[in-house]
Order: sequence, then structure tokens, then C-alpha cells
Amino acid sequence: MKSFTALFAALAAFDVASAATGYIHKERSSYPSLGKRWTSTNPYVTVDGSTCTVKPMGGGQDDGPNLLYAFQLCGSTALINLPGYYTVNTVLQTYLTNVEVRLTGAISYVPDIEYWSPASIYLTYQNATTYWFFGGSGVTLHGGGTIDANGQTWWDYYAKNKNAGVAGGSSRTFARPIPLTVGNASNVVVDDISVINSPFWHNFVYQSTDVTYSNIQIRSLSSNESAPAANSDGWDIYRSSYVTIKDSNVQNGDDCVSFKPNSTYMTVENMICNGSHGISVGSLGQYAGETDIVANVYVRNISMSNAQNGARIKVFGGSNDTQSVSGGGSGYVKNVTFQDFRNDNVDNPIYLTQCYSSTAQQCQDHPSTLSISDVHFNNISGTASGLVANNTVATLECSAECVDITSSNTQLSPKNGTVGSGKYLCANLQNESLLDFQCTDVPITKG
Repeated sequence: MKSFTALFAALAAFDVASAATGYIHKERSSYPSLGKRWTSTNPYVTVDGSTCTVKPMGGGQDDGPNLLYAFQLCGSTALINLPGYYTVNTVLQTYLTNVEVRLTGAISYVPDIEYWSPASIYLTYQNATTYWFFGGSGVTLHGGGTIDANGQTWWDYYAKNKNAGVAGGSSRTFARPIPLTVGNASNVVVDDISVINSPFWHNFVYQSTDVTYSNIQIRSLSSNESAPAANSDGWDIYRSSYVTIKDSNVQNGDDCVSFKPNSTYMTVENMICNGSHGISVGSLGQYAGETDIVANVYVRNISMSNAQNGARIKVFGGSNDTQSVSGGGSGYVKNVTFQDFRNDNVDNPIYLTQCYSSTAQQCQDHPSTLSISDVHFNNISGTASGLVANNTVATLECSAECVDITSSNTQLSPKNGTVGSGKYLCANLQNESLLDFQCTDVPITKG
């Protein structure tokens, strides 16, 4: 069973990695009948054949309208060149078909909270909003450029006016936008782009399929110790399938990657995550009456440093409140493999909880109605930080019984300890003999 599952996950990973091809434009030789397809009436947008180039206005003026003009004019079978430094104080909503967007310059969102907080595009889940809703089919965004959300202003404001949603979500009264959302899209490639200084999550994959990110640099580190970058997830994925994230570097203070509800056929590989909360399945089960599914996930070759968690699954407890926004959802987590994790100074190198953001009493009275099964931790190594008491290096606590949870070649050590000397806390696992370490059975605790 275990070898079959690993094989299935590997095959799924191959399918995902080969799914998205995006679009690389070839000029007139490939499209001789197209010629000069458009005429620009905008002095900042030039057209050469089927290539559109946007010139920055300069002087801190808003380039957003000119970018939108170019995206609309050249929205099909085209190349859009963005070689300059663009100041943006206008919401971007684009839908492209067979377009290469070559960002060699930078897009800089003006840190205007009074404009962006109410104007950014509302995406419903956890009250997320976005600066740029990037939709379409057959699209490549690449070029070595940068998307800078100038988050310090937002972090400073948030530190003085704590206004957040449940479990790391945003708030309707203080929306903190996401720099780039690939939404309602298919066959999209984002490659060789830096996304920095985000007020909230950096990237959101929303209701999309066949999306690949590669060679992405993410960095959100506050210069104000009393105002850290908050909820600065590298990626969050929601209602999407066949998503690959690979060969990227994340320096942040929250999840490196988070698989939100209804994420299936996910591959994450060859990642460096520093300062993060781990690569996380969830959180799930937050909303009563909602069904959340995460299945067929393969995560491999991860370097996790100075982090709260390494490989993590987080599921809310149950609830008897039919209107609950803090537990009571149903669904399942199934066929998830975490493989080849190297941990350095990580609080919880392995962490699975079915009592996330819930009290222990709530989870005892109302065990989670979102099941967890067929989860595999293979080749997890490295050192814990020592912040979790009693030399604990792993926690696997279920409020309802978890099935087919396995591990192999676990090589974890507590701080200043040796491999094998750490403690592994377990609750409500159906068969502990499938693990290659000795469990210490404990009551369920708040996750």
C-alpha cells in the first residue's frame, strides 16, 4: 500500500510538472498574416507587429491605466514588454489568451492604504483581496523583473491596528492585498520573477488549473522589529488543480506554501524556505457546512530553516455551531507525501494537527469532521529549535482517528541532541506501527 501510494504520488507529480506550458510569442515569421495588428492611441504604449511595449510615465505618476490599455490592446497572441519601472495606483484586472508578458523591469504598488484596502479585488476566501487579478489561458509571465508591494507601510499600520480575520485571514474592514493572483486561469507559467514586500500573501492561485511557478524569489522582511511582516505566505492555493511550484526561494514569516481548500494534484519541489511556518496542507475545515478537500500532493527536496514548522497539516476541530467560522467543516486530506525535508532550527519539523486554532475542549467535545488519511513522511531529517518542550521533534495529534499515517528514514534530532533522542507526540493514530519512530501518546491539545 505504501509503495503504491508513493508511486501514485510520483506519477501525479510528473503529470503536474509537465502540464503547464504557458506561451512564448514568435513574431511575424510565425504569424505572417497578422502583420501590424493594432494601432495604439496611447503615447506610452507602442506597437511593433504584435509586440506592445509600455513606457513608464515617470515622476511617480500612475502607470496603471497605461498597463491596462496595453493588456487590453494586446490581449491575444502577442508579446507585452514591460522594461521599465512602473508606479501603480490602479487595480489591475487582466484576461489574456496566448500572451507572453516579459517583465524585465519592476511594478511598484503605491502604499496607499486608503485607496487599495477598499479598491482591491475581493476574492471571498478568508477575505483575501488582490492588486492584480491575472486571468486567461496560455500565458507566460517572466523576465527577471520584480513586483514590489511596498509592504512596510502596511505592516506598520497593522501592528498598531490589529485587524485580521480568523486563522491568518484578512478583514473586510482592513483588506491587505495580494501582489499577484492567478485566477480563473489555465495553462499559466510564472518564471523568474521576484515578489517582495507583500502586505499579505504573496501569490494566490484561485480557481485555476495547470499553473507552474519556477525560479521565484520571495522576500518580506520588516525593518521595524515591532511591526513584522504579517500573514506573508509565499503561495496560497484555492479551488485549483495541477499546480507546480519549484526551484524557488522564500524569505518570509508565514507559510512557505499553503494548500487551501480544494487543492488537488499539487507538486512542490526544490525549495528554500527561511523563517516560514512550513509547507502546509490547510488550514482546512474552518467554515461549518463547507466541504474542503486536499488530495494528491507531492512535496519533495525542501530546505527549511529558522522556521516554526517543516511539513505541516492543519485542520480545525469540529463545531456544533452551524454558522461557525472557526471549525466544523467537513471533507478530507488524502494521498499527501512529504519527502526529503532538511530542517535546521525548526520548532516542529513534522506537525499534524486536527485541532488547529481550536481549543482542546472543543476538539474533545466535537472531533474534526474532516478526515486525514494516506499521509507519508519520508526522509525527514535535521534539527529542532528546542522551543517545543521536552525535546519534541514531531507532533501528530488527531481529534478523530487518522488512518494510514506513515514515516520512513526519519533522522531528526532535538537541539543539542542526537538522532533518535527526540520525542514524538501522537494522538488518535489508527496504527502507530506504520511509523519508524516510537510515539508518546498524549491527549489532544490546541494546534
